[in-house]
Order: sequence, then structure tokens, then C-alpha cells
Amino acid sequence: PLLRPPAPVQYLQLKKKLEDEFPGRLDVSGEGTPHVTGFFEVMVAGKLVHSKKRGDGFVDTESKFLKLVAAIKAALVQG
Repeated sequence: PLLRPPAPVQYLQLKKKLEDEFPGRLDVSGEGTPHVTGFFEVMVAGKLVHSKKRGDGFVDTESKFLKLVAAIKAALVQG
């Protein structure tokens, strides 16, 4: 079967965009896997605010990015 490779360029671009938005406040991790397009997770103050593996999907549109930014801001306030 043809497997879709992970998209490291997309991951790195999104990671940089989030880190620029919230310098030093996030733990963004990603991992390519052989059977799916990889994992993408964002932790804020020890709280998982986004997980592709959990079903949140990859952030590939501006509306998804804004939703993620709102979730990050909410987690930072709760801190």
C-alpha cells in the first residue's frame, strides 16, 4: 500500500508560527510515523491543548490556527 509520508515542512512552519506567537511558553512536539501522517501535539503549562492523535487534526487552515491560538491563550490564563 502507498503510505503518505509525514509533512515535516508543514510541521516546522506551524511550530515556528506558534513559538513566534508565544515565545518560550509552549511545548510543541511532532513525530512522523510510517502508517499515518504523524502526531502533532501542543502542551501549555503541562496541559494538552491540541492533539492530532486525539482527533484534533492537523492545523492546516487559518481558522484551525486561530482556534488553537484561542485554546493556548485560555490555558495560559488558567495556568
